[in-house]
Formats: sequence, structure tokens, C-alpha cells
Amino acid sequence: MSVKIGIDLGTANILVFVPSKGIVINEPSVVAVSLDENKIMAVGHEAKEMIGRTHEGIIAVRPVKDGVIADYRITEAMIRHFIKKITGRFSFFRPEVMVAVPAGVTSTERRAVIEATLKAGAKAAYVVKEPILAALGAGIPINEASGNMIIDIGGGTTEVAVISLGGIVAWASARVGGNAIDTAIQNYIHKVHNLAVGERTAEQIKIAIGSAVPKKEEEILEIRGRDLVAGLPKTIELHSNEIPKAIKDTLAEIIKTVKMVLQETPPELSADIMDKGMIISGGTALLRNLDSLITQETGVPCYVADDPLFCVVKGTGIALENLELYKRALFAKR
Repeated sequence: MSVKIGIDLGTANILVFVPSKGIVINEPSVVAVSLDENKIMAVGHEAKEMIGRTHEGIIAVRPVKDGVIADYRITEAMIRHFIKKITGRFSFFRPEVMVAVPAGVTSTERRAVIEATLKAGAKAAYVVKEPILAALGAGIPINEASGNMIIDIGGGTTEVAVISLGGIVAWASARVGGNAIDTAIQNYIHKVHNLAVGERTAEQIKIAIGSAVPKKEEEILEIRGRDLVAGLPKTIELHSNEIPKAIKDTLAEIIKTVKMVLQETPPELSADIMDKGMIISGGTALLRNLDSLITQETGVPCYVADDPLFCVVKGTGIALENLELYKRALFAKR
């Protein structure tokens, strides 16, 4: 009667999938810690509200950085918190947990994820590479003898892979994603408008008016921050066509990673990719016109998956429901 849980342990969000129930948790991967008592104060939405608003006795941290565990103890506490939320405090059955990890994860980082998951209360821990899960969640038939290309752009990493017969044929990973885009927006406003804004404001700008290429109809957004000259609060108007300029270098890095994989792909599979196109998944796939920019730069058709934010976690659900079928091909177990 073991419960099965799939976790997409992202840099920006943690998503949890339970077969038969679907996605049960979608919260920011942020933990608020009290330094005085060395105690966890809040996890998820509640902790994210505290970013940039805490006194020196409390810090809000992201324990997962660039898709891998940066703070082992806090990650373990975060996983335990979400497992407890699903199984209930007094569950007799320890769950089987599958966690998505970047394709370029080292054996040490892989072991850290397994250890943290087991210590958090799992009976068995599986780790699966994100591009495989993203492809499953996007509805790509990964077991066919045909090339499929997935571009998974999350908060901290960009994972690009060509998949055929259930395995990764060529891949590349860059530690750049949605968070790097937020930082680029912050730096641009700092430099061009002499205004200091927080990371939450930068993220809101990206969601409201962000685009990968300039738009014909410009939008204007009022933003508030601290004037760097006077040191006082100030409101400015930001034009939507300033955003492509601000994030140009970050997007160039993502495109470079895509080109690297296309160059390594065997000719037969390249032909398949030209026919079917590349699929983008991950939260950053929601950035307007990103698919058009990648198509323009590579000459290969590019499409955004349905519900790109949920592809990886949906993939954990599919793999958990067909555990025996995918067991040998997909993951290392402990």
C-alpha cells in the first residue's frame, strides 16, 4: 500500500505529483530560517513572502541552486515538510519518491538528493534526469526509434537533450534560466534608470511585460524601487521593449546551448528533429516569443509544450505509474 510521490525539485518552485491525484503541491522552493533558534519558520509561499522583508534574525533561503542542492539540511527539511503534508503526520506507509535531477548532475549531487529524500522519510528514492521526464510530461513518445528534442528551461538551469529509444543521445546543460533573466532585468534597471529593485519585482516585470523579442505594440509598466542617487523611494515607467535588450545576453547563452546539442546530433536524428521541431518546457518557456527567437536563431521549428511548467512533474507521474516499464532505462535506485 506504499504511496508514490514524484517531486520536481526546482530552483524556483517545488512541484509534487501523486498518481491518481495529480499535482498536489506547487510552491516556491524557499525556506525561512530563524538564525537565533536555528529553526525553520516557514516553507513555500509563506517563506517567499518574507524575501527581502526579514530582520537580521530571520533569513529566507533557496536551498536548491542551479537545479542542485546547495543547502543539504534545509533541502531535507523542505522535502520532509512536503512528504508529511501528503502522507499525514502518522502515516504507517513510507512513500516511494522519485526526484527529477539535471542531466549534468554529478554522482555526489545525485547521492545528496537520494540521501536527503531517504532521510526525509522515503522508503525508496529514485532519481531521474529532467529532460527524460520533461519529454514524458510533454507527451513525447520517448521509446520510439526516432529523434525528439526537448529544451527544458527552469529557474536555475537550461537542459537540452535529444532522446531516442528511451535514452539521451546528445545533451548539454547551462546553469542559466529564469533567475538569470530576473537578475539581468534588475541590473538593467539599476544601470539605465538608477533604480534599485528587488528580485520579486524583477520577476513580476518579466511576467507582466517580458518578451524575448521586441513587440509591435509596446506596453508600459509603472515600477517602484529606491532611487540610487537620492536614496528615496521612486516610481518610474518601464517600456516592454526595454526587456529584450536587458535579457539579450542571457537568452544568447540558452541559444548557444541549443546549438551545441544540434551540432552533436547524429544526421538521422537531425532529420527527425527538423520534421517534428523542438519542444520547450519549464517555467521560462512562458516568456513571450521565446520559441520564435529560438526558431529564428537555429532555423529549426520550435514549439512550447502544453503546461510547460508542469512537464517534468507530470513526467514523474507517468514514470511512477509505469515503474516496471521505466525502471531499468531511467534511474538509479537506492
